[in-house]
Amino acid sequence: MMVFAAGLGTRMRPLTNDRPKPLVEVAGKPLIDHALDQAQAGGARRIVANVHYFADQMVAHLAGRGVVISDESDEILETGGGLRKALPLLGEGPVLTLNTDAIWTGPNAIARLRAAWDPDRMSALLMLVPPDRALGHTGAGDFTCDEEGRLTRGPGYVYTGAQIINPAGIETISEEKFSLNLLWNQMIAEGRLYGIVHEGGWCDVGRPESIPLAEGMLNGG
Repeated sequence: MMVFAAGLGTRMRPLTNDRPKPLVEVAGKPLIDHALDQAQAGGARRIVANVHYFADQMVAHLAGRGVVISDESDEILETGGGLRKALPLLGEGPVLTLNTDAIWTGPNAIARLRAAWDPDRMSALLMLVPPDRALGHTGAGDFTCDEEGRLTRGPGYVYTGAQIINPAGIETISEEKFSLNLLWNQMIAEGRLYGIVHEGGWCDVGRPESIPLAEGMLNGG
């Protein structure tokens, strides 16, 4: 499983002036610890985290926790480039990925993705929420979804930052730094990008003002 932890956290300033965003605390616990709890409770065993901004802090925080480090301290590679660099550490086959800037309640997202994964039909399976349940998030959504769960671009559902993806084809992308959106676009063209909807709470913790929203959600507010 890949946990994305290398971002610059510019939207989270000033809290990220002296630390990486994954070490910003929500309800007394760093964001990355919330993500690792979600991952481990969902059955993820081998976990790789990429690091770049304040990489030394991230490495120290994760020391002794069984998390393998993918070092991007020289140059940040974005989600696609970061996943491609980490593949030798992750091993073969489909990969779970999880962003660290969200808080979850309700059914475990990782477990649900694993249970719904169908490699015969899918090249990626994304966890989604409707915009009216996307706390801390602005916008009309990223994807529309048909009756079978197949995704296309357009307003309708918000991507939560959790997915299973088959990285086959990632080596054909010429850019060194790129977003996974490029791979998703290929899958959409092939009719192989799918989504399911999270049944619990979700909060995008990308800005300081989202922290009290996430803490209220965790407290049942």
